[in-house]
Amino acid sequence: MLSFFLTFRRMFRGIWRGLKEPEFQVLFSLAFLTILSGTLFYARYEELRWLDSLYFSVITLTTIGYGDFVPSTDLGKAFTIGYVITGTGIMVGFVTQVFNHLQQARLEEVKKKRTPPPE
Repeated sequence: MLSFFLTFRRMFRGIWRGLKEPEFQVLFSLAFLTILSGTLFYARYEELRWLDSLYFSVITLTTIGYGDFVPSTDLGKAFTIGYVITGTGIMVGFVTQVFNHLQQARLEEVKKKRTPPPE
């Protein structure tokens, strides 16, 4: 359980670090808006609870797809097709940037440890 929290903390550090760069800000905004639009759509048109809508949006865009929720209307199915096609690319780009920033931070930590102190 401790390793989960440490990993979660490192992930948020990577996001915080990335928010200083314009390209990352755009990807963060796109990822946020994509998940928000899916959540709003599924809550409204598929009549899912807000938490279920958010859960379904995240599970769908991360391509996990447990299958516990599925669109039941034709409009929901059509929306999901476009949502997956556009949203998956956005999420991959965002997650890639987060882990790039995590890796950069880790490399800087290692570099500091290897650098001898000034005399």
